[in-house]
Amino acid sequence: MPFTDTPFPGLYIFEPRVFQDSRGYFFESFNNQVFQEKGVFTQWVQDNQSSSSYGVIRGLHYQLPPFAQSKLVRVLSGEIIDVVVDIRKGSPAFGKVFTILLSADNKKQLLVPKGFAHGFSVLSEQAEVLYKCDGYYSKESEGGILYNDPALNIDWQVPADKIIVSGKDLLLPSLANCHNTFEFNG
Repeated sequence: MPFTDTPFPGLYIFEPRVFQDSRGYFFESFNNQVFQEKGVFTQWVQDNQSSSSYGVIRGLHYQLPPFAQSKLVRVLSGEIIDVVVDIRKGSPAFGKVFTILLSADNKKQLLVPKGFAHGFSVLSEQAEVLYKCDGYYSKESEGGILYNDPALNIDWQVPADKIIVSGKDLLLPSLANCHNTFEFNG
């Protein structure tokens, strides 16, 4: 099976089967039937793509219900540290951080369910990140957590003097003070 479970309920690593030869490579980056066999019945409605330079940290972001989003994150070029925080009240992993190296080379993807704050840092000179969403963006439903919340102690793997964060993300609250209505459902 191309999925690896994580210690976080509902959070999966997806590793597609890659066919490589002298011409290059081919793989199915998404196949609905494969996901349904894992029990993931998600209808993707929006793709988001970003390009960022070394040291950029985007996040930690989420959308509140009823506009909450699951995401399927992958890297088209470069490499990132992808970071999620479980913010589902009652979850055995509430407030815990999961990180994974995603790159164009390893072709791994992270399936992030609703109820997680998500972000990433760019480790390569440039990185293009693509992620599918199962809900449409709603500005009024934006939520977030400060990237350097001491309670989370996230290692973004970028030296402090090289970190680039948007002004908007610098104003995000800590996990303890964020607006969050997610509940863990088993």
